[in-house]
Amino acid sequence: MKITKAEIFYLELRDLPAMHPVILRLDTDEGITGVGEVSMAGGIGQSGAAGMLKNMAESFAIGADPFKTEKLWENMFRNSLWTLGGGGSTVFAAMSAIDNACWDIRGKALNLPVYQLLGGKTNDDLRVYASHVQGGWGSIPKVCVKPEEFAAEAEKAVSEGFSAVKINPVGVDAQGKRSAGLTKILSRNQVRLFYDRVKAVREAIGPDVDLIIDTLCMLSDSTAIQLGRLWEELNIYYFEEAVHYLNVEMQVNVAKRLKIPMAAGEHLYTRWRYRPYFDQGALAVIQPDIGNCGGFTEAKKICDYANVYDVTVQCHVYGSPIATAVALQMEAAIPNFLIHEHTPLLMRPSIMEICKNNYQPAKGRFMVPSLPGIGIELNDTFMKTQPCVVVK
Repeated sequence: MKITKAEIFYLELRDLPAMHPVILRLDTDEGITGVGEVSMAGGIGQSGAAGMLKNMAESFAIGADPFKTEKLWENMFRNSLWTLGGGGSTVFAAMSAIDNACWDIRGKALNLPVYQLLGGKTNDDLRVYASHVQGGWGSIPKVCVKPEEFAAEAEKAVSEGFSAVKINPVGVDAQGKRSAGLTKILSRNQVRLFYDRVKAVREAIGPDVDLIIDTLCMLSDSTAIQLGRLWEELNIYYFEEAVHYLNVEMQVNVAKRLKIPMAAGEHLYTRWRYRPYFDQGALAVIQPDIGNCGGFTEAKKICDYANVYDVTVQCHVYGSPIATAVALQMEAAIPNFLIHEHTPLLMRPSIMEICKNNYQPAKGRFMVPSLPGIGIELNDTFMKTQPCVVVK
């Protein structure tokens, strides 16, 4: 079997103008297709990622055998030039999209879900948490500012059966604007606001629902410790992305100074970038994004590597339904799975148009699709309306 064509879609979503998922579909000479996604839908850089994906498809994917994923991955990694110095999000995300599409093809060709190719199910169904509820839980976005607004959105998720929720209590200030200067020692007013938001959620959801905090790398180690010591009394399940990834010693410092389990990983690419975090005991939970860490081929190695250290896994999910489908396949197979992330973004109308399948959890649990491959297909009616570059 050979890959004969790559279609690269740069999505423009009517109700999410700042978000541009980059989707890949690979065709083969046997008529089997596979899909993947570049996990850079948020922030900036999607056009660069689409360009990198075009370059990678031209240089490595066209003519390759999708069954030889290890060979293709090694070829991309060793011969892309920018990967061997650590690379960046665009190059590894492009590699990931190609790799995941190949695994999708393999599963379809064998009439097996990808989790069977990864070793079979370890987990029959998956516990799910409601992610970033402060952005509005449901199909309508909002910006929560007051502690009682955070609490109300968390209560919505819990009422639907979720046994865990996540909030970012520091993302916006008291006026609802993006917080700034959080790497400096925080003022009393800031500390009070950020503490009160978390406390309000804890009181609203009760002691038996797990509460996760994510600060999106906005803090320094000093301010993460300053806030974390106050949050400790609120029984936090884990503390995600307390600091940025450019200095692993900062994460180590926070982990050693707080009693809250630490989590991170959505911006770590390949097992090499994870190694110092494992060696120094910096994380209790890793969060690889299979759409940017190197795809299934590399993500399975990362998860197995984590298991050597008894570190658990929650795959990062932010993008189209393809991102969900990919994460479910991996999390079904690995023994160190902890919990699955589900964001309100995946309930937005335009996101739900991208694929024929629209997987949603029920009562805080996900049943893993048993369809071949990753268990998802693009909605051609929608995709025909989107910008597309074809590589042959």
